[in-house]
Amino acid sequence: MRFAADERGAIASLARAAARRYRAAGLSAYCFALGKLRFDPVFAALLRQAHFPNESRVLDLGCGQGLLLAWLLAAAERYRLGVWPTGWPAPPQHLRFHGIERQERESAWGTSALGGLGHIEKADIRRATFPPSDVVVLLDVLHYLDASEQLALLQRVAQSLSERGRMLLRVADAGPRLSFTLVADRVGALLRGHAWPRYHTRPVDEWRQLLDRLGFVTSASPMSAGTPFCNVLLVATPAYGSGRLEP
Repeated sequence: MRFAADERGAIASLARAAARRYRAAGLSAYCFALGKLRFDPVFAALLRQAHFPNESRVLDLGCGQGLLLAWLLAAAERYRLGVWPTGWPAPPQHLRFHGIERQERESAWGTSALGGLGHIEKADIRRATFPPSDVVVLLDVLHYLDASEQLALLQRVAQSLSERGRMLLRVADAGPRLSFTLVADRVGALLRGHAWPRYHTRPVDEWRQLLDRLGFVTSASPMSAGTPFCNVLLVATPAYGSGRLEP
C-alpha cells in the first residue's frame, strides 16, 4: 500500500504523537517507537482498512512495547481534535486492549507508556491464557515458532475469537526476498538485546491453506510498501456455518 504526500505527513504526525508516550521510558523506547510507527506501513494500513470496530476487545500477541495501542490511542485523540486525513475512515474509539509480551524490558516500557489505558501481560504466548477477543493481532510473530507451535497457537486463537471477530497476521512470504527480511529481523533483534532467533516460515499460500483448515476465510495484501521486505497482511475471519469451526 502506498500513501500520497499529505498522507505521509499525517502518518509522521501520528507517529510523533504516539511516540511521545514513550519519552518517560527512555530514549531507546522513544526512538524505536518513532521510527517503527513512522516507517512501518502496517500501522497506517490498519487504520486505512478499518480493522478495529469501536469498543472491540483487542488481543495483541507478541505486542512488544505496545506500539499498536499507542498508535490507535493517538489516532483516536487526533480525530476528536478534528485533525484527520481526508478520506480516512474514523479511527476506533474505546478499545479494550490486552497485550502479551515475554520480554521484560519491552513489556515494562509499554506498561509505563500506556498508563493503564491497556494491559500488557508479561508471558509467553505459547503458554498464556487468551481472553475472549474480537480482534487478535499477530504482527511478525508466527515465524519465531516452529510448525507445531504455530498450529497450536492458531487453534487457541480460533477458540478465543468472537463469532464476528477477525485475526490480523503479518507474515513473511517464503519467497525470493525472504533472506533479506530475515537478516533485517535478526539484526533488529540483536540491536534490541535479544537472542539470535530461529525461524519457521511458509509461503503465503501455505499460510492461507492452514487457516482454511482451521475454519477461517482469508484475504491477503502486500505489506512492505517503501521497504525491501516480503511481508503480507492476512485478514482471517471465522467461517461459521462451514462445518469446520464451532463458535
